[in-house]
Amino acid sequence: MIHTDIAEILCVKPKTEKRTKTMEEDVKKKKNKKTMKIEGEVVVMKKNLLDFKDAMASFLDRVHELLGRRVSLHLVSSLQPDPANEKRGRLGKAAHLEKWVTKIKTSVTAEETAFAVTFDWDESMGPPAAFVIKNHHHSQFYLKSLTLRNFPGGEGGPIHFVCNSWIYPSHRYRSDRVFFSNKAYLPNETPELLKELRKEELKNLRDNEKGGELKEWDRVYDYAYYNDLGVPDKGPDSARPVLGGSPDFPYPRRGKTGRKPTKSDPKSESRLALLNLNIYVPRDERFSHVKFSDFLAYALKSVTQVLVPEIASVCDKTINEFDSFEDVFHLYDGSIKLANGHTISKLRDVIPWEMFRELVRNDGERFLKFPLPDVLKESRSAWRTDEEFAREMLAGLNPVIISRLQEFPPKSNLDSTRYGNQHSSIREEHIKPHMNGLSVQEALGQNKLYILDHHDALMPYLTRINSTNTKTYATRTLLLLQEDGTLKPLAIELSLPHAQGESHGAVSKIFTPAEKGVEGSVWQLAKAYAAVNDSGYHQLISHWLKTHAVIEPFIIASNRQLSVVHPIYKLLHPHFRDTMNINALARHVLINSDGVLERTVFPGRYAMEMSSSIYKNWVFTDQALPKDLLKRGVAVENPSSDNGVELLIEDYPFAVDGLEIWSAIKTWVREYCTIYYKNDKSVQNDTEIQEWWNELRTKGHGDLQHESWWPSMQTCDDLIEACTIIIWVASALHAAVNFGQYPYAGFLPNRPTVSRRFMPEPGTEEYAELEENEEVAFLKTITPQLQTLLGISIIEILSMHSTDEIYLGQRDSPNWTADDEPLEAFKRFGKSLELIENNIIRRNNDKKFKNRTGPVNIPYTLLYPNTTDYTREGGLTGKGIPNSVSI
Repeated sequence: MIHTDIAEILCVKPKTEKRTKTMEEDVKKKKNKKTMKIEGEVVVMKKNLLDFKDAMASFLDRVHELLGRRVSLHLVSSLQPDPANEKRGRLGKAAHLEKWVTKIKTSVTAEETAFAVTFDWDESMGPPAAFVIKNHHHSQFYLKSLTLRNFPGGEGGPIHFVCNSWIYPSHRYRSDRVFFSNKAYLPNETPELLKELRKEELKNLRDNEKGGELKEWDRVYDYAYYNDLGVPDKGPDSARPVLGGSPDFPYPRRGKTGRKPTKSDPKSESRLALLNLNIYVPRDERFSHVKFSDFLAYALKSVTQVLVPEIASVCDKTINEFDSFEDVFHLYDGSIKLANGHTISKLRDVIPWEMFRELVRNDGERFLKFPLPDVLKESRSAWRTDEEFAREMLAGLNPVIISRLQEFPPKSNLDSTRYGNQHSSIREEHIKPHMNGLSVQEALGQNKLYILDHHDALMPYLTRINSTNTKTYATRTLLLLQEDGTLKPLAIELSLPHAQGESHGAVSKIFTPAEKGVEGSVWQLAKAYAAVNDSGYHQLISHWLKTHAVIEPFIIASNRQLSVVHPIYKLLHPHFRDTMNINALARHVLINSDGVLERTVFPGRYAMEMSSSIYKNWVFTDQALPKDLLKRGVAVENPSSDNGVELLIEDYPFAVDGLEIWSAIKTWVREYCTIYYKNDKSVQNDTEIQEWWNELRTKGHGDLQHESWWPSMQTCDDLIEACTIIIWVASALHAAVNFGQYPYAGFLPNRPTVSRRFMPEPGTEEYAELEENEEVAFLKTITPQLQTLLGISIIEILSMHSTDEIYLGQRDSPNWTADDEPLEAFKRFGKSLELIENNIIRRNNDKKFKNRTGPVNIPYTLLYPNTTDYTREGGLTGKGIPNSVSI
């Protein structure tokens, strides 16, 4: 289809046969025509991020203004059809932004500017339901909103158009930019003169007729495989398998960029240069000026990954080893001391000055000084206790894995024909001394045995992982729930594939708690190996796969199939903010071959491949928190409770706070959806919802499309549950597994991500070293110094709240909808979140809940909504649930 500007279509002269009115009727009509002046305000932002040519662009825009090439707006009638196309509303006369030349400044910061605009409007055309904007300037600008004041027929109040979109020069588009008022309509309830515009706008967002690489002004949402992680042109070591589109490597889809394929592998997409952050995502999905400025400031240190060789060559000779825990503490107390001015000079030669200035933290002599992680603020040794080790499974940065042990010994679900006997070697005699007098059967019957089980997830990859510099195990950790509500570790099982091959089963060793002597040192190492497993699984699966990656297809499908005036689009859109941008940056520098994740987390080059194997078992409906808790056995069904479940661990901070958040979200979603959907039939008849759900299943998560667990989307309950899960995953679940990273893992010995050697055997030099100097042996086993610096740098960035953060229960505009009922329901949602904030504070202060603070005295606030916070301070707060996966 050839696209033509709406203005041109609407200005086509009527056909001759339709001109039947007499001259007298025309004159009479003109006399009755009543034209009014409508005053409006347009809010724009001119500054483009990192556009150092902005001053010249602003100058050229002023020249264009003086030459008559201005920004024009046409209101679209909701009542009068255009004579040339009766399916669309008639366009009003063009209006222009006033005083552009004097109002727009060439500032070094992005500033909002409000422009007056005056429309000549025929009263008989009724309230405008949309407007068309044309940018005849040289450069783009950000259009925030248009507000029409006291419009007759607008029920006495203003008419709001919430835009939040970048407007490029008109020649960049194949059709006009159209914006709708903030009223919500189901497809079959849309005013007739808006239906075609609604469909055309969705078609524009799906369309990619030209093919090839997408440009920043393109507004195209489309799907692609994860085929841009490797660099096969550099050789086999830099190649990575394509994730998605095959039974072997299934994966959620990511946003399409259209870059050309690599020379060596036509199925792989070429990559941008490392320091080029201009990865295509639709322009309106890009970070705001404030967010990107924050991100760059936080990210300066993460460029260490490209500077590792240079740093290693100019710093002291033991740069890659910590000699004691005191050396690690120096990262926060004073950092690594650079030897002399000559060393600093050499570093400045290899690091851009802006980055260097951030790295030295205004100290001048100290390199890479980091904030003190919360886990060290109360005590520098409490992290080593068994109580804290276990507590973090319930209230740390990965509290979503622990499950109840329902049979003993623990069983494996791996294919025995391929992997042999993988069942646990833990026996009752191993754990009996630590069971508080209970037998195993008694503990099972009383729901007191729990397990942190990473065995099956890791065992298929261990042979390959351990062929690299990594030396790690597949682990199982058994725990006992005690009378005071805390968990006590009972045993840790460390397993390796059999030396004669994987099919011969696992070779396992069992370690049990000890406090003193070399046995105590061995136990500390056993806990470290378990923590390495949990850290890698957290970053790859709990964090990346199950929040970042699985949400992106929902964003793409929503923009392709749900109009901006659709009620469900309005409900979900805040929970998609910045996600495509942060995911694109992750593919660029974090999860790519030789990226930060491969350098700092134990699966190394097999990291993303391993996450693909876990995705095979991902179930959308199980992401609902109550179902997740039931599936892990940490809760049982209880129809009389608010969420239909009862926790078996009463003091489980993530679950307790999470269930309250889940309930608040679901209540809000239910109230909202029932405003627009009166019965199941209305869901079935909603063409956009049905296309959205079908595309999400068959394309966005296409590798799992034939799974029977997908909701049919035929009932109001289907829609409510799906929307609740989407919001929960994008907001609360992500907050729970993201913002605790620096508080707990900023001190890497607490959450090591790599183990470099196996457990020392008696009679070896390593065992003698362990007996002589436990700290040195421990530090030589876990993450080395350079990887620690890089790892801490990146998790500090990931744990930061932006200064433009919008939290759950908040909106970026009070005018997000014109409908009163949703606004009232949203206020109730906010009030319920404020009550939850108070509940969390109360529970954190209640001494009977020992798991809420623990030996390290960190109050559990990762699911504290922060709805009441409008300070926009950001930083390492350790609390707050942003609306979306935005970092």
